[in-house]
Order: sequence, then C-alpha cells, then structure tokens
Amino acid sequence: MTHLWVRAEQRPNEERVGLTPEGAAQLIAAGIRVTVEDSSVRALPLDGYRAAGCGIATENSWPEAPADAIVFGLKELPEDGTPLPHRHIMFGHAFKGQHSGRALLERFKAGGGTLYDLEYLVDETGRRVAAFGYWAGYAGAAVTLKAWAAQQRGAQCGPVGVYPGKDALIAELGAELDATGAPRSSAIVIGALGRVGTGAADLCEAMGVAVTKWDMAETASGGPFPEILGHDLFLNCIFARPGTPVFVPREALTAPRKLTAIGDVACDPDSDYNPVPVYDRATTWDQPTLRVATDPVLDVMAIDNLPSMLPVESSKDYAAQLLPSLLTLGRIETGVWGRAKATYQTHIERI
Repeated sequence: MTHLWVRAEQRPNEERVGLTPEGAAQLIAAGIRVTVEDSSVRALPLDGYRAAGCGIATENSWPEAPADAIVFGLKELPEDGTPLPHRHIMFGHAFKGQHSGRALLERFKAGGGTLYDLEYLVDETGRRVAAFGYWAGYAGAAVTLKAWAAQQRGAQCGPVGVYPGKDALIAELGAELDATGAPRSSAIVIGALGRVGTGAADLCEAMGVAVTKWDMAETASGGPFPEILGHDLFLNCIFARPGTPVFVPREALTAPRKLTAIGDVACDPDSDYNPVPVYDRATTWDQPTLRVATDPVLDVMAIDNLPSMLPVESSKDYAAQLLPSLLTLGRIETGVWGRAKATYQTHIERI
C-alpha cells in the first residue's frame, strides 16, 4: 500500500501544509495510507486529519518513518547533513543553479532517496500542476507596498507576520498607505500573465496602485529596461532560469530613477540567473527589506515563503491543485511523478 507521510514544517513562520483533511480523506478512500505529523504551528488543526482517518505521528519524526513511506512537506529539511534514504516530495530549490542546493542533492545521493521537487511536477505540456504563485504575488506586493509606505515616513519596513485572511491584510495595508498622506504609487509587474504576477497585480489594484503589466512580449528584447526605473515599485514575478534577462542591473543603484522599492517575489538571489542582481540574499519576516542604495533609497523585499503570510487561504488553494496528482501516487513511476523523478536523476548524475 502506498504510504504518504505528511511531515511538520520546521522552518520559522511556516504554517502552510500541502494536504487538507478533506484531501486526506480522498486519498484514504483511494487506498493510500496517510500519516500526518503533529505540528505546533500548522494552520489547519490536527483534529481534522484524525477525523479523516489519518494516522498521527510525533512532530518531526519523519526520519524514522517506514522505508517505503513517501515523505511530503513544503519547505527545507533541517540542514544537519544526514543522508536521505526516503522518497521526498518538497520544494528542494536545487535544480536552478542554487549553490545551497548541491548540499541537499549530496544528501539524497548518500542516502539513496529521491527528490520529487514540487516546482517540477508538470503535466504533459510542461505546465506545473500546482503552485503557490498567486498568494506569493499577492503577499509580496503587499510587503513591497509596506516598504514604500515606510519610506514615506523616512523609515524602513518593520517586521511582518501571519494574517488570518486577506481582508485583514488589506485593512492594515490600506491604513498604512492612507497614513502617508501621499498619492498612491505606481508599480510595474513583470510576469503579469502568470499566477504570481496576477496575484501581485490584484493586490496593487485593490490598493489603488496604478499597475503596468509586462510579460514575455515586453521583455523579449532582453533589455535594458529603463521603464522599470520610472515606476515607484518593481515586482519581479518571473522565476530565474537560463536566458532570463536582467531587469535591474547594478548600474541602476546610481542611475536617475523613481524606483525606490523592489519586490523580488521569485526570490532567487542564490541563482546564477538572478535577474535582480542588486542584492545577494533573501530577506526575512523580521527584516523584510534590504536597503541597497540611499540616495535615493532603494529597498529590496525578497522573502522566500510569502504565501505563509496567508497560510489558510494559500494551503487550501495549493492542496486543491495538487490533490489530483497525489491521487496517482500508486503509479509513482509514471506520469507527473515519473517526469519529476527523471528531472531529479538528470541533476543527481552531475553530483
């Protein structure tokens, strides 16, 4: 029997989960055994999983899971260097030139396990079957606007946290923008036709921000893109890959510009293909922005788990997208899972 083991997330500020109790019930009805770890932070209560018929395990006990269990989580595993013998479903961040990804792949190679990277679960056309993109864009635009509002007060954006829902976020952000007394800003969103860009644009429009929407057609020239510097905010919603243009080069730090806040929602500063090379590290919930220039100021927001600001909505949305693929785990060597394994094997052979 196929056994899916849903682990608790160990990263700070991570309350999301990729499977709802309702989805777990469907997996069990389809003959898949489901074990869910207890969690002190998960946005969806454990009682729902228990009622659905899931087995319950101790938090962070996945290293002792049965050898044939498929361990399912979202963000990073504890970086303790131990070999990884299980099959894991997670966001590995290891296939796009990220320097930290090599250490993860080495752990899989040492343990004989397999990484089914959630970012590389694709259908026959190459389209991702599930993504948190919309809520990443939505929350990323919100934090970037918070950064802009703080600049109007002569300050830098303070800590951010979890919201019970988007209405609470909108209410708080609207009050902050109103308090500045300044006209609403302008923003340019690159990747506006995708899930991430749609979420970013929706948030901006909800806050009365004028949005310029660019996608592949507008960036096909490869740059430079002086129009970006003519907006108050720039929201990068395109994931880095070979051939991605540079949108804000380092020369922009000293160039004449209106731009004062960048939201790098894609957040790949550790990639060789970083399209926003004016910064070199992700930001955090405690320190949401990195100030990379002072005259005029330029702050970069690059939080890499933005959907966790809205964990209930983002979890339910993502879990609904992923469930049809989870229901095929009994045929893990084929379809979406077979393609993900092939991608993993291509990269592991380079180690």
